[in-house]
Amino acid sequence: MKMSVGVEYALHCLLYIVKLKDKDYVGIKDLAEFQGVSESYLSKVFTKLGKAGITKSVPGVKGGYELARSAEEISFWDVVEAVEGKEPLFQCAEIRQKNILLDPNNLPATHTKCPCFIKVVMQEGEDEMKKYLSKKTLAWLYKEVYGRILPKETEAETIQWFKERKEF
Repeated sequence: MKMSVGVEYALHCLLYIVKLKDKDYVGIKDLAEFQGVSESYLSKVFTKLGKAGITKSVPGVKGGYELARSAEEISFWDVVEAVEGKEPLFQCAEIRQKNILLDPNNLPATHTKCPCFIKVVMQEGEDEMKKYLSKKTLAWLYKEVYGRILPKETEAETIQWFKERKEF
């Protein structure tokens, strides 16, 4: 299983807009430049985030993006689902029913009535990942990154960088 780079782009960029004040919107161009990522791809990611109710766009020269709800209410799993979709990660094709030793016209109940054990295990794994990622929010991420990992002045420098772009 592999998540697209869009999930990483989204989480990093959302981290930068967590502490925005009213009317302090950030544009895709600035987010892309700050991260050194593709503006067109990031724009597609933010379209998905908007449809999922994670961000909202503000039109106009001074417009951009902001969170559509509080950082405490947006989990990593919300972002994953927004970017990747809500389809299960594991897709069971029921290949057990195609076993060469079985008569396709008379499949035993073990192959038709009970769920595929592999599917069950994979679903349990996905459920655990979902549970874990649902507990990690943007507010938690912000606190960890700017409260523990990066030097304190990095938060102010980041906010200042985005503010300077708005002044042009």
